[in-house]
Amino acid sequence: MKHKLLLLLAVAGLVTACSPDKPREEDPYDIGLHSYAGGKNGTTLYVGSQAYGQAIGGLTDEEARLFDHGDKIFEQTFVPEGPVFYGLGPLYNNTSCSACHPREGRAKFPANLNDISGFFLRTSIGNDPVTGPIATPQFSGQLQQMAVRGHQKEVQFAVRYEEQKEVFPDGTVVVLRKPIYSVYDTYLPFPSNAMTSPRLGMPVYGLGLLECIPDEQILAYADPYDRDGDKISGRPNFSIEQKTGKRLLGRFGWKANTATLLDQCADAFTNDMGITHYIHPVDLSYGQPNGEKDNTKPVELSDYDLDAVVFYARTLAVPAPRGLERKEVKEGARHFIDLGCSKCHVPSMKTGENKYCKALSNQTIYAYTDMLIHDMGEGLADDRPDFLANGNEWKTRPLWGIGLTETVNGYFNFLHDGRAKSYEEAILWHGGEAETVKEKYKALPKAERDKVIAFLKAL
Repeated sequence: MKHKLLLLLAVAGLVTACSPDKPREEDPYDIGLHSYAGGKNGTTLYVGSQAYGQAIGGLTDEEARLFDHGDKIFEQTFVPEGPVFYGLGPLYNNTSCSACHPREGRAKFPANLNDISGFFLRTSIGNDPVTGPIATPQFSGQLQQMAVRGHQKEVQFAVRYEEQKEVFPDGTVVVLRKPIYSVYDTYLPFPSNAMTSPRLGMPVYGLGLLECIPDEQILAYADPYDRDGDKISGRPNFSIEQKTGKRLLGRFGWKANTATLLDQCADAFTNDMGITHYIHPVDLSYGQPNGEKDNTKPVELSDYDLDAVVFYARTLAVPAPRGLERKEVKEGARHFIDLGCSKCHVPSMKTGENKYCKALSNQTIYAYTDMLIHDMGEGLADDRPDFLANGNEWKTRPLWGIGLTETVNGYFNFLHDGRAKSYEEAILWHGGEAETVKEKYKALPKAERDKVIAFLKAL
């Protein structure tokens, strides 16, 4: 157990003392106001290799114990059989939450796609805009490249690359590598109409704050018909809450295709590790020739353990920005706004009342996302619809904490499949609604482009 709360308590007084009681009318260029990215309670000042794994402030003693237990389950390696932490498989991608989200950060793109890693492929043969993707028969909705003894792996993954160049007006050339994924050695013939979409594990801090942004605040940024003519036409995705069957605003996942953190965590246990629980009491491989044979077994993860992991994910704090007072960072922030980046990466929102954890309520946060899906162009397209999201659309990723990526994880694997190996590569992959913004960035002198990167590194 890591006792992260001790460190947080040491700095909580600083956060509280320096934070205003309520946000004042903001000058969009005054980034000094953004110092507490997760609000008074949701920000950690820790900047070391465990920066993404700190608890929010204001937890009760009982909540702190639940956080620590969730931390333990998050780090736990599961096995196929045994007295505790059993249930892995029979088909799976990985053996623990932390293996897909190392140090609560982003997964590394693997040297071998068929090793255990944070990479996998979603699959479907169609999509219903209300009920979601239609799973590929005999392969479910996610492809598993691993299997326990006595069971056949579903599939093996392969990737090849196509190079494309981005040429800047000043003569700078950046070569991007576009990954093209395929499957082979499938245990049954893979349907010719099956679609696939790559995923790489993403950071998990700050999720509870995003979960309790009021719907109306997010929907206020939607402009699906581009009525203001700025070429930005973000729109919401909606999905089905698995516990209640209600249709709710999508908030999580690369396409905002999951509405709640309970669903997000529950799906990860089931799809990534093959572990059953009260949301998915029957293994998704049941009925497949290579899958689970018994659908009457008790669930493998206790209700308390699942709820603890959800609470842990809900109450991970956001690292505070660093160096916002530096001239190059301030000028980079000004470019960020003037180029139009902030039209999708909206700097500020405010959380509402949170029924799960009072400390998350009414926090002014600086996540740099509008929580909407946008057409990002053919370069990033996966050509696989997901609820209301089409094959070109992706959710605006929050940028808070991104500047500590190298400190925490030691590498850069940005975007949904980790293809971008630097901040600039991530920018250059933007197309579709962001094409004009990208071209404006490319037109800046290098010294000014460097300031934009300096701003991102400060977040």
